[in-house]
Amino acid sequence: MPNAYFNIQEPKNESYLSFAPGTPERESLKKKLKELKSKTIEIPAIINGKEVKTGRTAEVVMPHNHSHVLATVHLCGEKEVNMAIEASLEAHKKWSVTPWEERVAVFLKAADLVTGPWRDTMNASTMLGQSKTAQQAEIEAAGELADFLRFGPWYLSKIMEDQPYSPDGMWNRAEYRALEGFVFAVSPFNFTAIAGNLPSAPAMCGNVSIWKPSIEAVYSNYFFMKILHEAGLPDGVINFLPGEGADVGDPALASPHLAGLHFTGSEATFNHLWKTIGNNVEKYHTYPRVVGETGGKDFIFAHNSANVDQLKVAALRAAFEYQGQKCSAASRMYVPESIWPALKDGLVTEVGKIKVGDVEDFSNFMGAVISRKAFDKITGYIDYAKESDEAEIIAGGGYDDSKGWFVEPTVIVTTNPKFKSMQEEIFGPVLTIYVYKDDKFEETLEICDNTSPYALTGAIFARDRYMLKHMADKLRNAAGNFYINDKPTAAVVNQQPFGGSRKSGTNDKAGSVINMLRWLSMRAIKETRVAPKDWRYPYMG
Repeated sequence: MPNAYFNIQEPKNESYLSFAPGTPERESLKKKLKELKSKTIEIPAIINGKEVKTGRTAEVVMPHNHSHVLATVHLCGEKEVNMAIEASLEAHKKWSVTPWEERVAVFLKAADLVTGPWRDTMNASTMLGQSKTAQQAEIEAAGELADFLRFGPWYLSKIMEDQPYSPDGMWNRAEYRALEGFVFAVSPFNFTAIAGNLPSAPAMCGNVSIWKPSIEAVYSNYFFMKILHEAGLPDGVINFLPGEGADVGDPALASPHLAGLHFTGSEATFNHLWKTIGNNVEKYHTYPRVVGETGGKDFIFAHNSANVDQLKVAALRAAFEYQGQKCSAASRMYVPESIWPALKDGLVTEVGKIKVGDVEDFSNFMGAVISRKAFDKITGYIDYAKESDEAEIIAGGGYDDSKGWFVEPTVIVTTNPKFKSMQEEIFGPVLTIYVYKDDKFEETLEICDNTSPYALTGAIFARDRYMLKHMADKLRNAAGNFYINDKPTAAVVNQQPFGGSRKSGTNDKAGSVINMLRWLSMRAIKETRVAPKDWRYPYMG
């Protein structure tokens, strides 16, 4: 048992490297890219700290050069899930009662490994496996991942400090326990940082996690598992199970030991998982904690007092960084008629300057979309717009899958505010704009609020302070992360806790104390110093 209170210093957000020409980090990263490309690795499952090779494999390719195989990954099924559950429950016996400061020490060390000797590997593997530019990889696969690993322990220390009031004669205290069972962590392809955080946040709190990474991000995710091993994470605390969704998910959710679900992915998948948990609820030993972040149909709404140049830059970055494959990416925009001509000219000109191609060419702003499936879905929306009388493509609209799954940054203008690409999540570099008449401002605000079932991110632009306040009030429930005169992307841990409501998820705010509380179970303890010896009360006299 500890014999002192151990303080966790409040962290600072990790600073980002620039990779500008001539910088040492640029040369170092290029060297690591060349090294990783030169070999094809084998990615096993990791169960109880041991590599498990199932023999059922899939290829991991570079999206921007899909003929280049980076790895073969072993896919898991019911047998491996059951092995992982057994390993998790065994690990739970020691890990759940390990003092919190000993647990978080592992993740604080992992953060320093991510930003130190493993930085190039995390960035390069994310660039190659997920087709991110150096800048997009750096801000999340190094920066945001380290922030998750550093701020989580600090939040946990604050929670431990939170103790109840004790009147004279008694001592009240709160104990924050791990959940009984295992947490099933299901991570997406688009953020290495989110993938690392989903199993790690519960583990900091004393839980054990079974982590199903996305096959499309398993390359970088596997390197993070190596970092956790180097940081000293005990065997079985986090078990790494690549595999197809149902092959891993169905047996995991069927276990009576399921204690929680930590999920980021599609709305349809989350709905299925939640329904399955509901149908199985009578067999579980405890009510599982369900935490999920799904999709978004994120908006930019401009008032006629908006600064057009700022609006243009926000639209370009929010819609087209990482090929629009962010839950927070702007994909619909509302612009008043009075400022549209100026914005249109600038937007078309600047979109024409965006280079798309291999992410190893640092002059490219965009890489490829993640997969054939994504390419077909995105280009289907572009073709739909090309054939519609209600839409016009004013920039981009081209695509090519001969070498990589490349889609040009595309801007659609529609006369219908409920046009298909204004309502449905595309998850690609497609921005649809509706130009509204200035005197229809209030009506269009209502349309913006009611068009999408999602409520993840949104941005408003205006110089008029009264209008900013009014717009923010009208769109109060339209976004869990709301931006004023800024793009609706790039939330930073401890600065903009991330998550949305409506069909965007449970809004449990990744990278905040709110999320950490979901993985803890409080025990309230009352100790009376001098207990009564007579059962009768004074009123009975």
